[in-house]
Amino acid sequence: MKTLTNSVFLGPTIVLFGLFFILPMGMLVISSFSGADGFTLENYLQILVNPRYSRALFSSFVLSVVITAVTLVISGVVAFFLARVDFAGKNLFMTLIAFPASLPGVVVGFMIIILFGNTGVIPMFTRLLSGYALGSFAYTIWGIFFAYLYFMIPKIVMTIYGSVVEFDVRLEEAARTVGANEQQAIFYVVIPTLVPVLVSAAAISFYTSMGAFGTAFTLANQFEILPIVMYTDFTLNFKIGSASAIAIVIGVICVALNMLSRMLLERE
Repeated sequence: MKTLTNSVFLGPTIVLFGLFFILPMGMLVISSFSGADGFTLENYLQILVNPRYSRALFSSFVLSVVITAVTLVISGVVAFFLARVDFAGKNLFMTLIAFPASLPGVVVGFMIIILFGNTGVIPMFTRLLSGYALGSFAYTIWGIFFAYLYFMIPKIVMTIYGSVVEFDVRLEEAARTVGANEQQAIFYVVIPTLVPVLVSAAAISFYTSMGAFGTAFTLANQFEILPIVMYTDFTLNFKIGSASAIAIVIGVICVALNMLSRMLLERE
């Protein structure tokens, strides 16, 4: 009976997995090796040798790494504060922190334009004060940097917060009984214990930054990152093979990072 029940659920699962994962991925891989004359490696080679593609790859990778590092530091401090300190309005404060995570990327992009665009609130305010429009960087790499931070920090704060709340404070107290001060207890006991969730949070941040499109589409007018290059190749240049290769490269980078994070967690 149990075998029959498993078979009933296994069949639809295999069909759905094939239709929504294996088939699209297979078509994407085939397309990435397709050119005007059939099979080709040019779609992948151009990512390495063509300056436009290599710059976009470098920009995407560096941006994702920097966003991940900054997000982890800020989110870790905020999550630790929220988990350890009680204050009036804490629930409201946490709700406000979580709010940006629910916004679409395009909305976040327009918010950055409203604040830091050429006629944004900040440039207009600084022009009134000093006569110079300062802070007009919405369409530069700094614009997308702050946009990514805006919607990334809430996700990572909530990810880390739960683990900090569940942390066994007796371990920290034991460290203090043997002479460790508060900072030493945090750095040598609390943080090492939270390494698994920190690694997971770093992976989430990197994946999202590497593949985010809506915010980049709104702001990336003065530079290109891989998702934007993929979009323009597919919709404007009709280079389907090139766009497919970029999608595969993004996927391979994220899968490789996922494997690395799992290896680190297994060692822990």
